[in-house]
Amino acid sequence: MSGPQCCANPPTLNPNSGAGHVEKLGGLSTYVTGSPDSNLATLLISDVFGYEAPNLRKLADKVAAAGFYVAVPDFFHGDPNVDGGGSLQERIKDHGVDKGFEEAKPVIQALKCKGITATGAVGFCWGAKVAVQLAKREFIQAAVLLHPSFVTVDDIKGVEVSISVLGAEIDQFSPPALVKEFEEALTAKSEVDRFVKIFPKVAHGWSVRYNVEDESAVKAAEEAHQNLLEWLAKHVK
Repeated sequence: MSGPQCCANPPTLNPNSGAGHVEKLGGLSTYVTGSPDSNLATLLISDVFGYEAPNLRKLADKVAAAGFYVAVPDFFHGDPNVDGGGSLQERIKDHGVDKGFEEAKPVIQALKCKGITATGAVGFCWGAKVAVQLAKREFIQAAVLLHPSFVTVDDIKGVEVSISVLGAEIDQFSPPALVKEFEEALTAKSEVDRFVKIFPKVAHGWSVRYNVEDESAVKAAEEAHQNLLEWLAKHVK
């Protein structure tokens, strides 16, 4: 499925945003932030607008302030969906989620080489599909999916680690009915801790593509950020 929601409210990308810096990690240019002495990491996997989105980097800094070493890789190799134009399939034809999954593996290995002993993956929209594919014990310890795209019930059934799914009431990619199916599939997996929540009155992308001058939008985004921080603190340790 493709549509305007996934590319609505495009951010103004800024390669200098955030308190961290960019370095090569696992072969990808990666925004990193947080103490290099931490043994706990979080991998933030962006939506189609890529790793230079200021709100995403601001969230990365917030996660770092909670004690995590945070990595935000450039899975789009300098070619994000800057203008929001064209169908989603056209925009990501060279940046498929399966490719993102394969490219995430050496990033996780590079984190282990830095002394990281536990990693969480947080995926937004396109990135949520990558995160759910990583949700196996061999890769990470916990996952958070926010307004996911392309995620199926079968993906959810394959999850092996603790997972949180944060959905929007207004979302053509993961409508509430589908998020409820995710919840039912997870409920059947008693060995997997889960948290599923549908945020009222918000649309796909609300957690990272909000207007910083819109008080209600900021509040809804911050609530999602708090939920993901609590999940990471509980399961990545």
